[in-house]
Amino acid sequence: MNTTANTERIAIDQDLTIYHAEALKKELMGNLENRRVIELDLSQVAAIDTAGIQLLMLAKRECQKQDKTLRIVAHSPAVHELMDFYNIAGFFGDPLVIPAHSAA
Repeated sequence: MNTTANTERIAIDQDLTIYHAEALKKELMGNLENRRVIELDLSQVAAIDTAGIQLLMLAKRECQKQDKTLRIVAHSPAVHELMDFYNIAGFFGDPLVIPAHSAA
């Protein structure tokens, strides 16, 4: 975790699946209390399922309720694919960078 004054960057390097959702929820919700801005680095997430998407959406909504900011600053191919499948990138409002080898 990288912390500056009111920003905390959290790199998640485990699967965002139902098997890890409860522990990740506690970590994310705990970090919301202390920071104005949370940046999530999801570049190392190898697998994500609906529970993972729901957790990300919950964190985003909680930040909005508390007048805080949640940004996803890096997406793994798995995260990108599922966000695209559910067509929810607009909900998060973060830019999704499409790697050159994927665009065609």
